[in-house]
Amino acid sequence: MAGHSKFKNIMHRKGRADAVRSKLFSRLSREITVAAKSGMPDPAMNPRLRLAVNNAKAESMPKENIERAIKKASGGEVDAMEEIRYEGRGPGGVQVIVEVLTDNRNRAASGVRSAFAKNGGALGESGSVTFMWDRVGKIHYPAEAGTEDAVMEAAIEAGAADVESDLVKPDIYEDAPGHTIWTAFEDLNEVAEAMSKVLGDPKSTAIVWKPQSEIDLTGDSVGVLFKLLDALDGEDDVQQVYSNENISDEDAAKFAG
Repeated sequence: MAGHSKFKNIMHRKGRADAVRSKLFSRLSREITVAAKSGMPDPAMNPRLRLAVNNAKAESMPKENIERAIKKASGGEVDAMEEIRYEGRGPGGVQVIVEVLTDNRNRAASGVRSAFAKNGGALGESGSVTFMWDRVGKIHYPAEAGTEDAVMEAAIEAGAADVESDLVKPDIYEDAPGHTIWTAFEDLNEVAEAMSKVLGDPKSTAIVWKPQSEIDLTGDSVGVLFKLLDALDGEDDVQQVYSNENISDEDAAKFAG
């Protein structure tokens, strides 16, 4: 998958590792709390919570943080949390989807709107972008999980829709080197559990937005887009950012600093 899913932790964020990790833990905690509130507080009985906890463990989030996030679901403050989606475009017409989890709709809207306005983007109406994307399941395994053939065989047996193995990509990519398994929206949990029995626990498992097409972006527009994505990612209420740019490795490296 092209776009921000690959570039979220790109080198333009170097020197901010601690801040980035703190933000990641905060996002994971919010997702665990909301997932626990949406169903049973037991991961074995709550698929969404199980995914959230597994993703937190994959990022080495401390056990006590996970337990605290689950217990927080019994508190009244989580009742005010809203899941909101914003859609817009960046430089070159790149499509951008922003998923927010917030207890203050006005604050979230203001932050997202400001990030777009100050960095060459424009917010659109609901549905103006997502009709050109698919809502699918995504499972990621590191390269050492198995060979391309082994992962492909496990994915086919589990009922996955597609597999992409990128084993020689440079390390600026969040998901590389490794294997990305795509599933239908409704099949994610079943496929993830089946593959775990063969390959072990995945690095991450999530429901994501996948673009039906990509937009080529070159030159200075790449730098502007990186600033937009970084600004959005820096908003406390933002959980995930997706975009459909296709950028060469040369331009990615040039504007990463």
